[in-house]
Amino acid sequence: MTQDELKLEVAKAAIAYVVENDIVGVGTGSTANFFIDELAKIKDKVKATVASSEATAARLRAHGFEVLDLNDVTSMPVYIDGADEITASGAMIKGGGAALTREKIVASVAQKFICIADGSKLVPTLGKFPLPVEVIPMSHAVVARKLNALGGQAKLRLKDEKPLVTDNGNYILDVHGMQISDPVAMEASINNIVGVVTVGLFAAQGADVCLLGTTNGVKTLQF
Repeated sequence: MTQDELKLEVAKAAIAYVVENDIVGVGTGSTANFFIDELAKIKDKVKATVASSEATAARLRAHGFEVLDLNDVTSMPVYIDGADEITASGAMIKGGGAALTREKIVASVAQKFICIADGSKLVPTLGKFPLPVEVIPMSHAVVARKLNALGGQAKLRLKDEKPLVTDNGNYILDVHGMQISDPVAMEASINNIVGVVTVGLFAAQGADVCLLGTTNGVKTLQF
């Protein structure tokens, strides 16, 4: 099976976690897009949605979903999103799609985080995928130096040869060469660097369930 076929299978499996007539939190990225398209098939059973990015909001609205401002939502049963890496304990690296801050905020409101990913995303140790860190633009150089001191190599993410700007108006540093043996401690350490908005480590609050697409079918990991 191709990677896209595996993503489609986990997107279909995630529909079982949608609570009928309630709000669904929706992530950002290629796997989340498959989920949105599957969710559209049961649109009449979804009360409303909350999006983790402008791109996700646009895709949801294109399917006819109501997209709520998170400030108007006190709780939601599930947040469903992909991951760039996930461990057997449910810790994740996210942010390849530059939506890490909003993803973390929306996920914090949900009762359960359902991670949907193809089998290649399951790793023994986080860090082979460059760790995204969203930063205030004026701080990117000083934050990069501090991240380098932690053992990585921070590079400013570019788009069209200019710094990529997030939905929040910030920049992203991608930290290469990390071996993150204690993701909870690393998350806290990086978040405490002045100028950092948030780091793409979802470890203090990781996934509750991972639906992992494999050639032998969708495997369910519970954490």
